[in-house]
Amino acid sequence: MNTIKSISQFHKLISLPEPRHPLVSVINLAECVFQDDDIWKGFVNSFYCVALKREATGKIRYGQQHYDYDKGVLSFTAPNQVQYLDVGNIECGSGYLLIFHPDFLMAHPLAANISNYNFFSYAVNEALHLSAEEEHDLLTILDRINRECRHIDKYTQEIILSQIELLLNYSNRFYERQFITRKNHNNQLLVKFEQQIDEYFDNNTTNPELLTVQRMAELMNLSPNYLSDLLRMHTGQNTQQHIHQKLIDKAKEKLSTTNLSVSEIAYALGFEHAQSFSTLFKKKTNLSPLEFRKAFN
Repeated sequence: MNTIKSISQFHKLISLPEPRHPLVSVINLAECVFQDDDIWKGFVNSFYCVALKREATGKIRYGQQHYDYDKGVLSFTAPNQVQYLDVGNIECGSGYLLIFHPDFLMAHPLAANISNYNFFSYAVNEALHLSAEEEHDLLTILDRINRECRHIDKYTQEIILSQIELLLNYSNRFYERQFITRKNHNNQLLVKFEQQIDEYFDNNTTNPELLTVQRMAELMNLSPNYLSDLLRMHTGQNTQQHIHQKLIDKAKEKLSTTNLSVSEIAYALGFEHAQSFSTLFKKKTNLSPLEFRKAFN
């Protein structure tokens, strides 16, 4: 897998002059010409990327998913995410890329906080669709960052990072709006989630495996963070909490309707160790499995 290690290298690959700042750049997509280089067949960036794209054509692929940029979207990628780009079938359209290296965050609170912005690990088909007003707000911030890149002094890092943080916080707000305004679509996802989680427990009987957030996300064809954020917005609980609740419900059913031992129930639910099951059960119910069975009977 090829690695694009620096912002300067990325500029060369898209036929742009050296960046004004070695660790951060705002790129006008209309000025880009992608070099026909084998690196695009499979690569990772060493930097963060925020892409605001309008009317771009061509496909980009993350993992096994393709996304066709045929309308305005805002998408995010963190360092070391595997990407594939078909440069033979791409027109950049209009829009901007904000790219910044992790080294630019050093000694700043954002270095520790950026992992809290879950959308950096969303899948490409979970991109943010902006209203005209929202797009204007973000373009204003990008313009400020771009102008500040012309001045490299002791204030540059703090000023630019304050603008990047503002952009990320706006993006959090806009994603919450999208979760709400796409209510019908999201309600369908919630119904599908309930169906998938029930089917998993009903069918996972031969060689039981403990249901994980990653596995649930795969069944939903969503990224783990997007699924958790969607569930939290609409139900108040993330994916792990929903899984735990379903485990407890299934455990209560088996404890009250069967003579299976605690170890047998733990195994049937996918736990490798009965103690782990008992610990979770008591944490959620304030009773041990045997105490629950005794109280129920």
